[in-house]
Amino acid sequence: MSHDSTAAPETAARKLSGRRRKEIVAVLLFSGGPIFESSIPLSVFGIDRQDAGVPRYRLLVCAGEEGPLRTTGGLELTAPQGLEAISRAGTVVVPAWRSITSPPPEDALDALRRAHEEGARIVGLCTGAFVLAAAGLLDGRPATTHWMYAPTLAKRYPSVHVDPRELFVDDGDVLTSAGTAAGIDLCLHIVRTDHGNEAAGALARRLVVPPRRSGGQERYLDRSLPEEIGADPLAEVVAWALEHLHEQFDVETLAARAYMSRRTFDRRFRSLTGSAPLQWLITQRVLQAQRLLETSDYSVDEVAGRCGFRSPVALRGHFRRQLGSSPAAYRAAYRARRPQGERPVAPEAGPEGASRVPVPPEAAALPPESAVPYQSRRSAPPIPAAASLPGQRSAP
Repeated sequence: MSHDSTAAPETAARKLSGRRRKEIVAVLLFSGGPIFESSIPLSVFGIDRQDAGVPRYRLLVCAGEEGPLRTTGGLELTAPQGLEAISRAGTVVVPAWRSITSPPPEDALDALRRAHEEGARIVGLCTGAFVLAAAGLLDGRPATTHWMYAPTLAKRYPSVHVDPRELFVDDGDVLTSAGTAAGIDLCLHIVRTDHGNEAAGALARRLVVPPRRSGGQERYLDRSLPEEIGADPLAEVVAWALEHLHEQFDVETLAARAYMSRRTFDRRFRSLTGSAPLQWLITQRVLQAQRLLETSDYSVDEVAGRCGFRSPVALRGHFRRQLGSSPAAYRAAYRARRPQGERPVAPEAGPEGASRVPVPPEAAALPPESAVPYQSRRSAPPIPAAASLPGQRSAP
């Protein structure tokens, strides 16, 4: 899943100024950065693949601070360019930042601000979003990062509209991606934006990756509480919600348990998790449905009830929006390829005392994106509040 903003056409249409050239891509590296994320833009934009029909970019690898730069694993890198080289780039990529709690160097932030003011496209991959946020480039904008760090990004930079569901977010002249492999998705999106589907498809074939991936980060989310919320009073409410997903309750119920008004609860919840409580609750119910479809013989109707959805129709709608497949198709694809002889047991779900149901040996594991073909769309549709949760009276 991706999100392309249509709300800021004036930023997308800005012209480059000065010496900047559209075909020049600067990659900003810092010491302590993970080698995988750092290598993604180098591989996408730094190799001449014109023989495969991929237009060539000019790559500038820039050190964001004094070197040598040490990566994860203890490797030492010497970047051929410094911050001054960014002044020639039409696109500046920050592939990662070493710490989500420490501030980036001010000189690097100034260079990013100046590049943005002069019309350059600014890209943050994974934790690189924290550098963009520190520079103020994400203020008032939608953005994403690795789902594990999304609550921290939302808490540290409350003016950023963090969406942990997306693989990447394109807001015109500022773009961000989720963790690790999602950086490839965003870089392919940039090539597609610049040179069309054929060029992006040719590059994807060279990289041996799908040209587009369906779905977002929902399938990867962990049910454990985000680290940032662990000591907060809301942690008890979140834990209660996760333990009672099989019951019919709404966001008003959670706000009451927290002894807060709905408005205050919405604001506090978003600041801690990076997501609106209604969106979070729907996502958790869909994740629970996904697990039951993988590990039990419950019918789709039974799964809907055991995940707190008011009806199978509500489950099917939200399941398809988040995972790009119907519950039945997802289960069929999952079972088609599970190794013979494996008989997983359904987790405890539903009311107290619910029985564990064995799964037929033909059940099979298959990544959700393989279950159905990708459906291209320019923007991710919002999650509607209507008929989404049992007892939900109004949208937040």
